[in-house]
Amino acid sequence: MTADRDEEFSRYVTERSGALLRVAYLLTGNRADAEDLLQTALAKTYLSWHRIQDKGALDGYVRRVLVNTQTSWWRKRRVEEYATDQIPEQAWEDTGPGEFELRSTVWNALAQLPRRQRAVVVLRYYEDLSEAETAQVMGISIGTVKSTASRALAKLRTDGALRDARLVIPAPLRPPAPETLPKSATVDAD
Repeated sequence: MTADRDEEFSRYVTERSGALLRVAYLLTGNRADAEDLLQTALAKTYLSWHRIQDKGALDGYVRRVLVNTQTSWWRKRRVEEYATDQIPEQAWEDTGPGEFELRSTVWNALAQLPRRQRAVVVLRYYEDLSEAETAQVMGISIGTVKSTASRALAKLRTDGALRDARLVIPAPLRPPAPETLPKSATVDAD
């Protein structure tokens, strides 16, 4: 029985850990913290694996554990970051012109939101959950999801950096229109 449970859990983690890590990253804003958060959430899920009857709802269960664990950590946090004159080097692959700036602008805007608003935006618009699913994952009412999302989106709409970023997003390149030569410039084929 334990071997079957371990195999089933391992298969789930292998299939879903990438998507769950993205959610954890959006909740924490830091890859190392996201990995720690996901590991903790998966450990809690493993301990409760035998009690989860609907295996089709595992993603929702793990998302709820992620949000609850992140909230718990945030409440207990200590300030362990110290200002410094030097920024540590970070590897980054630029996948397209301007994409880094746009991602950075969006992330900075999300980081300005309070934790609950950020969690609602991530679950509703990144994870594409319904209002009812978001409410269930966060343990709040649907009305609270609606009002929180409304306040978060209103705050994002007033963000000047996001507004400016929308203006500089390059339009798709079109091939140049063929130039026609004036009649006086054409050569007669005598």
